[in-house]
Amino acid sequence: MVIADHSTRSEDHDEDDDVSNRVDLPPPAVKISIPKASSKYDFVKVKVWLGDNADHYYVLSRFLLSRMLTVTKIPNHVAIKIALELKKLLIDNSLLDVSQSDLEANLFKLMERRGYGEEYINRYKMMTRFHHQRVPLVILVCGTACVGKSTIATQLAQRLNLPNVLQTDMVYELLRTATDAPLASSPVWARDFSSSEELITEFCRECRVVRKGLAGDLKKAMKDGKPIIIEGIHLDPSIYLMDDENKLPTDISPKVEEPNSLTSDEKNVMETESNPSVDSANHSENRNGSPQNARSVERIHADLLNRVSDHLESIDIAASDSADRGETPKDPEAGNPPAKKEKSGAEPIIIPIVLKMAEFDHEALLDEWISTRTFSDKCLIQDKDKLISNLKTIQNYLCSFKSQGLTVVNISATTFPQTLDWLHSYLLQCIEQGIPSDFSGSGRQPAEN
Repeated sequence: MVIADHSTRSEDHDEDDDVSNRVDLPPPAVKISIPKASSKYDFVKVKVWLGDNADHYYVLSRFLLSRMLTVTKIPNHVAIKIALELKKLLIDNSLLDVSQSDLEANLFKLMERRGYGEEYINRYKMMTRFHHQRVPLVILVCGTACVGKSTIATQLAQRLNLPNVLQTDMVYELLRTATDAPLASSPVWARDFSSSEELITEFCRECRVVRKGLAGDLKKAMKDGKPIIIEGIHLDPSIYLMDDENKLPTDISPKVEEPNSLTSDEKNVMETESNPSVDSANHSENRNGSPQNARSVERIHADLLNRVSDHLESIDIAASDSADRGETPKDPEAGNPPAKKEKSGAEPIIIPIVLKMAEFDHEALLDEWISTRTFSDKCLIQDKDKLISNLKTIQNYLCSFKSQGLTVVNISATTFPQTLDWLHSYLLQCIEQGIPSDFSGSGRQPAEN
């Protein structure tokens, strides 16, 4: 009996404890939240006045300022701290109405204090001038499948604070499935051709069709002076760097040296292709063809590039737009380009970049990519070697523009951060060389974001 009573009392005691525990706990619906700490720096507005007579102003945004600092290659976490320090400095000194010049003077002092001196300040001034002038900027990220075009385009857009990234794949699919589609149901690299020359000719034709599909976006970018990045397989740089009468200029883009801080291995990754390597690649990729087919591709390049007009100093994409609409473009005369610049203002900056990868790594990625794709909407591609050969032929065609000044960048997983950093510097230098240097409008209102 004693044992039984003890057991009963123990069970009763446990039940009492459970009841007491349930009573002491707060209801599940009740949540205790600690309000986040806030400060006056989050709510007080600082007006930055523009113009000679200070007749316009904008409200200082720490976020936008930090993004602008990131463009100059200041690390993001440091840019955020500098933007906060600037707002604290202004508010603590009751400077709630400041001029743009006073704002920048204080900003540059804070940048120098953190070790980001003249080089970064000059980049900031240059990018400010670029936005003020609304210079049209088109960055082309070209290459075949699986070389990292989308990744590079997205990363560069984030680093340079560019909001618009267009993918030619989307335009291609819309045109391919449209009524009376001008494109075949299967991609050009998945079809049979009698020669490499025939393949390249069809590839260029499809690129022109896609270019017309992008005409509206390009025209708006040219008119509004907004930067845009275009990436995809159907990008033939020559189409964007010419009008209907003038082919590729001899100097496509500024010559920019690679940073000295890179190691020799990193420089090799980003080393542009030389003509002998392109020639050897042309011969090696023709497994089912002959060296004559590879040379026929070179003849296309020669025919395309030999028609360069020596007096062509700048390219106007709007001219090709008018040609696409059926209008007759006017042939520029030798003395006309300066007058045209005075009329139209800043010339567009067009920066083409071709991405490629080491053959072994690229072929492994292509093999996996092909196995997961379907062509002609039904059947899987059967001859992988043939498809890879076609893609290599197109890649060699794109890399052949190296001799005309186009930048070809090798992509590798081991040196990807260094490659991205080099491209960031390269694009900044291209922009600096492309914008007019005689602009005197620092007091004007900047373009709205």
